[in-house]
Amino acid sequence: MSTARILVVDDDPQARDLLQRLLGTLGAVTQAPDPKRAAERLAEGPFDLVMTDMAMPEPGDGLKVLQDVKTHLPDTPVIVVTAFGNIEGALDSIQQGAFDYLAKPFDVDAILRVARRALEQKRLVEENRSLRKQVERTSLVLVGRSPALLEVYKHVARAAASNVPVLITGETGTGKEMVARSLHKRSPRAGGAFIPVDCGAITESLMESELFGHAKGSFTGASGARRGVFEEASGGTLFLDEIGDVGMKVQSQLLRVLQEGEIRRVGESVPVKVDVRVVAATNKDLKARVVEGLFREDLLYRLDVVHLHLPPLRERREDVPALVEHFAGRHARGGVRPVVTPEAMTRLTGYDWPGNVRQLENVVARALALNVTGVLGPQDFPEPIGDATQKLTGLAGDMPSLAELSRRYAAQVLQHVGGNKSEAARLLDVDRKTLYKLLEAPEAGTES
Repeated sequence: MSTARILVVDDDPQARDLLQRLLGTLGAVTQAPDPKRAAERLAEGPFDLVMTDMAMPEPGDGLKVLQDVKTHLPDTPVIVVTAFGNIEGALDSIQQGAFDYLAKPFDVDAILRVARRALEQKRLVEENRSLRKQVERTSLVLVGRSPALLEVYKHVARAAASNVPVLITGETGTGKEMVARSLHKRSPRAGGAFIPVDCGAITESLMESELFGHAKGSFTGASGARRGVFEEASGGTLFLDEIGDVGMKVQSQLLRVLQEGEIRRVGESVPVKVDVRVVAATNKDLKARVVEGLFREDLLYRLDVVHLHLPPLRERREDVPALVEHFAGRHARGGVRPVVTPEAMTRLTGYDWPGNVRQLENVVARALALNVTGVLGPQDFPEPIGDATQKLTGLAGDMPSLAELSRRYAAQVLQHVGGNKSEAARLLDVDRKTLYKLLEAPEAGTES
């Protein structure tokens, strides 16, 4: 982690120097004698923590500094200190977004303790944002315009505004978590947490603690109290993937949560209210599991208020080209979109994709990682995809040669970098001599 940047604002130079010595153990400290100078410092660069005096000569005071920080650096915590320690000032600063409020004379231990907590909060906020971006980049995407997928879009739009449980069914890799995230982002709970839980990856003995939390000493290894995901997701959405793998005991507890809106931590008897929207998903036939005595029928009714079914990719082959183009753009080198030959696209469309959208993305990413020309043909895909018997009839019209496609792609890259041949060669991962050969390939319809 980089060194924390801390801004200290106080009209008393001795107080500023003292705070700089104290906080210097936590990061690089910058001083400002008044709100105006503080605003100038804030404009010069971001800070991880601001500590400001409340009462300062005009113009402005500590609340003015707080307002400036919240306007320009909303994630930066602000600690307000004052010699007066009045309750009105404390309430004003806290209500306007201050992280904490401390009174003079300085308590060294208290200042360091609060500053460490504030910096840790800033770190967690940035880490959470980074993780969210990563999830958004890597999560499966519903791309396509097949009638089956348009039906899913329609139901997502209708169900998002409500608060009722949703059950998403479909084979592995069809994008069930993406649908759950879409529901969350379009719902009034979008500002809350979205917490996914893979029920199939957690043992029965740990599932109860994972969902509901536990008290200290409630079982062997419980060295401290812990909140479960229901509490962490309160105000947001809890996504229970592979709900069909949950055991009967936890099913009973889930039913109670859905009925009563409260949980009980393991080892505690006092209920805790939670406000969570539950979205569950499964690749299993839950009705068949009810008949087999492996799933509670009353829980199924509670979960299956709104039912969304994601069809496998082999049932919506018309979406494959759009998905291929989408994933090719996502995994392209140097930001230049690769070319997929018509023959390769036909083979990709004709394949059954047992792993569905997830498998398709992995195959496209692998092909691009191993291909240096930017033109993907059948030979770039593994068996049985590349050598699969075509299930769709013929290729329409005159098909350009691989050399022509390579020439087009090289020209596109060259245009993308403004005619810089060295940069184009670097993006294509070839030397300049090879680049010239690609560009000199005969155009379709001309003699070589």
